[in-house]
Amino acid sequence: MKLKDIQTFVVGNPPPHYGGRYFVFVKLTTDCGISGVGEAYCLPFHPNIVAQMLVDTFERYMDGQNPHHIEKMWRRIYSAGFTQRPDISMMGVLSALEMACWDIIGKAAGQPVYNLLGGLVHEKLRSYTYIYARPEDKVNVYQDPDLSAERAAELVKQGFTAIKFDPAGPYTAFDGRHLSLEAMDLCERFCRQLREAVGSKADLLFGTHGQMTASGAIRLAKRLERYEPLWFEEPVPPDAPEEMAKVARATSIPIATGERLATKYEFGRLLRSGSAAILQMNLGRVGGLLEAKKIASMAEVDHVQIAPHLYCGPIVGAANIQLGACSPNFLIQESIEQWQGFHSAILKKPIQWQDGYIIPPTDPGLGVELNEEYLKGFPYAGTALHLDMTQDPCV
Repeated sequence: MKLKDIQTFVVGNPPPHYGGRYFVFVKLTTDCGISGVGEAYCLPFHPNIVAQMLVDTFERYMDGQNPHHIEKMWRRIYSAGFTQRPDISMMGVLSALEMACWDIIGKAAGQPVYNLLGGLVHEKLRSYTYIYARPEDKVNVYQDPDLSAERAAELVKQGFTAIKFDPAGPYTAFDGRHLSLEAMDLCERFCRQLREAVGSKADLLFGTHGQMTASGAIRLAKRLERYEPLWFEEPVPPDAPEEMAKVARATSIPIATGERLATKYEFGRLLRSGSAAILQMNLGRVGGLLEAKKIASMAEVDHVQIAPHLYCGPIVGAANIQLGACSPNFLIQESIEQWQGFHSAILKKPIQWQDGYIIPPTDPGLGVELNEEYLKGFPYAGTALHLDMTQDPCV
């Protein structure tokens, strides 16, 4: 069996844009006609350029290769252009291509990928969702604790046992910083009102995006501890795990981080520094499924859990599910609400969610297939990136 063909899909994600402005998918096909799909997450280039990067990398390192030879292809791509270090853009490309190879491998074996990475451990996967804005909202749900508390109660009624929110304000290219007293007051009010709204029926997941210095994050954490959040997410920028470790040592709230990291090398540094109790690798960025499984196993040694990150499309979601299903130290999986709407329509068979849990598929490979005809109706015509940071300092 040899890899023979590549096809890319740049898909505009229509309003309300849950999961980002667009998704970049790839499909690889072998000389015996088996195809597999993958997804690249949040590269800092226009998605049309990302699609070209996928094709270029495939043609240089994968065309004509056996898709089973993951380790060999991984090392060649990781070292491409005399890099041999965690390049976040190349790792996004590699993640998508590697993911597609695992989809092919699973289909060739007639097995879901989790059975090829250790076997099923969890028959269902606990999931959480962000509190998302809705088109009909008259106020900003991310800055209005009253509406957020109301929305949290609704999500708990749907079956969710964990809710994430991020009231700490904009994240900028100039962070970390100290939050203002007004911003910290708002963060504390969010935690208080959401805890009152959900009681002990749901965990609160306090999301940030590296806005703070370590000392600033410690100030905020002391205010939030009384509300027992399950985690304090990426309180400082991801380039300094030693600083994040200062926060971890100073608070009883578990630190979760990892969505902006790639490869076992960056996660190894994170683990050695004692920075986090929960790792949030994104399967469309970290280096692929096997790399994520290695990281989960490294974490298992230190009794650190995994909570795969998802702010993208359902192909990464499907890969996350395969990883979570076979990882003993799985904690919880990020969902885009119940995987409804566009996230369901672009798949031939939607991801199965029931009463707060994802049900791992039994179909071979990743267990999902793109609805390619449907995708043709959603080209991306914009110029903005998948995600952007505020470009000026926060004053």
